[in-house]
Amino acid sequence: METRTLEPVDERVSDAVRRVWGYDELRPLQAASIAAGVEGRDALTVLPTGGGKSLCYQVPPLVTGKATVVVSPLIALMRDQVRGLELNGYAAAALHSAVDAEEARGIREKLISGEIDLLLAAPERVVTPGFMSLLATLGDNGRLGAIAVDEAHCISQWGHDFRPEYRRLAEVREVVPGVAMQAFTATATPRVREDIALQLGLRDPDVLVGTFDRPNLTYRVRARRGGDGAAEQIAEAVARHERAGEGGGTIVYCLSRKDTEELAAALRGKRLNAEAYHAGLDARKRHDVEERFTNESLDVVVATVAFGMGIDRSNVRLVVHAAMPKSIEAYQQETGRAGRDGLAAECLLLYSPSDGARWERLIRRSGEEYGADDGATQAQLQLVREMRRLVSSMDCRHRQLSEHFGQAYTPPEGRHACGACDVCLGETEAERESKRIAQVILSAVARTDQRFGAAHVADVVRGSDSERIRERGHHELSVHGMLSDRRKMEVMAYIDQLVAAEALERAVDGHFETLRFGPRGVAVMKGEDEITLAKPLGTGTMRSERRKRRASDAELKPLSADERAMFEKLRELRRSIAEENGHPPYLVFTDTTLREMIRIRPATRSEMLHVKGVGQAKLDAFGEQFLEALAQD
Repeated sequence: METRTLEPVDERVSDAVRRVWGYDELRPLQAASIAAGVEGRDALTVLPTGGGKSLCYQVPPLVTGKATVVVSPLIALMRDQVRGLELNGYAAAALHSAVDAEEARGIREKLISGEIDLLLAAPERVVTPGFMSLLATLGDNGRLGAIAVDEAHCISQWGHDFRPEYRRLAEVREVVPGVAMQAFTATATPRVREDIALQLGLRDPDVLVGTFDRPNLTYRVRARRGGDGAAEQIAEAVARHERAGEGGGTIVYCLSRKDTEELAAALRGKRLNAEAYHAGLDARKRHDVEERFTNESLDVVVATVAFGMGIDRSNVRLVVHAAMPKSIEAYQQETGRAGRDGLAAECLLLYSPSDGARWERLIRRSGEEYGADDGATQAQLQLVREMRRLVSSMDCRHRQLSEHFGQAYTPPEGRHACGACDVCLGETEAERESKRIAQVILSAVARTDQRFGAAHVADVVRGSDSERIRERGHHELSVHGMLSDRRKMEVMAYIDQLVAAEALERAVDGHFETLRFGPRGVAVMKGEDEITLAKPLGTGTMRSERRKRRASDAELKPLSADERAMFEKLRELRRSIAEENGHPPYLVFTDTTLREMIRIRPATRSEMLHVKGVGQAKLDAFGEQFLEALAQD
């Protein structure tokens, strides 16, 4: 598929965006995607989280007068979008299980008559006979402009969040063959993009791929401490942001429901207002946690990965993974929930070498339970291994993420590195005995005939006297005990780094993972190829963190004391308005818009319209109150 970029169609697009959303300009790929929608062409748009992809399918109905039906995966996501659009004076609705029959009938009538411009619905509902009939009616009377498929990566088995129900969406094209179909996602490698286009039957689509790099995010990987240590690490990170006066929320992701409950309790024990969120909670409790986080009365949520997909809170300042996620795509999407307002945010990953093995066991077990074909299982296992390589490699995190999605990475202007990850900030430290450690581990792999896994190899070099080691005679190997001064998790971390450096490879023998030599293995073992290992993650120096400021922080021009006082005043006004109207605060105005008000200091309604994020509807609803607050300084 050829990637194309297009110019905006005409001034009507700019007028609609300025009037409804208060934006003076569009990003280039937004303009191109909107143009495809207005002109009725199939398209695949890939924009990272926070890149503004929802605007791409929201704008065309305002220009063409034809409705767009959006396939959306979560009720919370639909509800949030509709509330935000209504605040902007945009006619939108959603059909989901919480909508009763009478309300659903009214929505259908308004959609057919032209009173609603955008309808959101879940994939399961879209493929029902009743909804297909509605689509046919809209197609026949010329009311349907496009079908937009959000989170389109779910249709591909090569994607990180494959959902079988998405496969049936190709049936929509048979009902309305003349209507454009457009796919949207935040995370898709070239292979997944090809599969999306194939599965949806896109016809000569415009393929529009944005920049995956998020320069306002700082990525850090740390060794996860045992016991209560992870809670301490998270509490330290939250406190760091609080001391900086940044405000905002924190999302902590865990692998299991039990993990969320235990970690949330541990954080509360450290005086943090934290709540667990997972599918096992009753609906009322889940809704309460969502609402409190959205309304900014709760700032720390410890959750399974489903949380956040339907939460559009823009001022999340910290996203923590309490264990390694199962894929780079999942990591990109979940960390993308930080800093959606464009301000600086941190993404902290607490990692243990055992995380990858745990994911692989879960994937194999799930494949066996649900009868998944071997190809799908192997695809998911490959995603885990790519993620293990990312966390183990001591290369720039921003560069690795960009290159994974098929894009070259260019550091910020005037810099040789990103300045926004633990590697480039100098928070990792080189292991002085890299050469010897690598040679010992590789020799152990060779002398055990490349037939054992990482844990066994680590036991050999650390000098374990276990029955398993003795049974195989591995206690007699010359490498036995040569790394006895190293903790097992350290050795496991070095093995991960050797895999990332292609000195070792992981192979599967039946249900067991084994280590074997990679392309560089023999040369590294013989000392012919130099290799640098990092001290196990989390033991590096933090001096550079104190010396350096993040590039994004400098570009954001931190608020002065007076400006900070005004910012808090505006946030309090925003919170009061939100509570009075039953809206999340960020739907009133984002932190970015509040900062812009402080910078510009508008004194009139006309000047207020020049603030990014202030459209006509919000000016009419809230403008006077904010102008009055600004004038009181």
